[in-house]
Amino acid sequence: MREAADVRRQSLIDATARCLAERGATGTSVRAICARAGVSSGLITHYFDGIDALIVATYRDVGRRVAEASARAVAAAGRDPRKRLEAYVLANFVPPVLDPDLLATWVAFWSLIKGRADMAQAHAELYADYRAEMAKLISACAPHGSAEQVRLAAIGIAALVDGLWLELCLDPTTFSAEEARSMTRQWIGHWVDGV
Repeated sequence: MREAADVRRQSLIDATARCLAERGATGTSVRAICARAGVSSGLITHYFDGIDALIVATYRDVGRRVAEASARAVAAAGRDPRKRLEAYVLANFVPPVLDPDLLATWVAFWSLIKGRADMAQAHAELYADYRAEMAKLISACAPHGSAEQVRLAAIGIAALVDGLWLELCLDPTTFSAEEARSMTRQWIGHWVDGV
């Protein structure tokens, strides 16, 4: 019974992510989500405290999936600290993270952050977790760096990755994913070697 409930809850989250990617935040409604999921509208309030809570849950779920993709890349990188850091960061430039549909979903989420405290909170937590994991990996590469140096390196690398990822999803003719990975490796070297 619990498994079926989890599956239904996840199907609503998945439908919400697809609606946000296709319609944006303003076009995503209870009706659109339920039509996409093939369920009645009452099911949303059965599993969530309304559409706003469902959208926050979807943001957290998408963030979890991105984090899991990065964690798998780190696990596959072996024990070398620099390779682990590179794997964590460069996972942003391969599927499933490098995906124009994911960009459309993120843009919809981002459009809600300034106007909704619940989305701002979810965003702050997701990005804090992302930077904290990156800082941990940077520290393993540069164990003598100060906490402030590591914090700034994590912010700088995250900003670079976000910008390259955004542009690559918007217009992949500007530069390739391999060029994005190369630029990122150079910046990792700059930040880590400077710590």
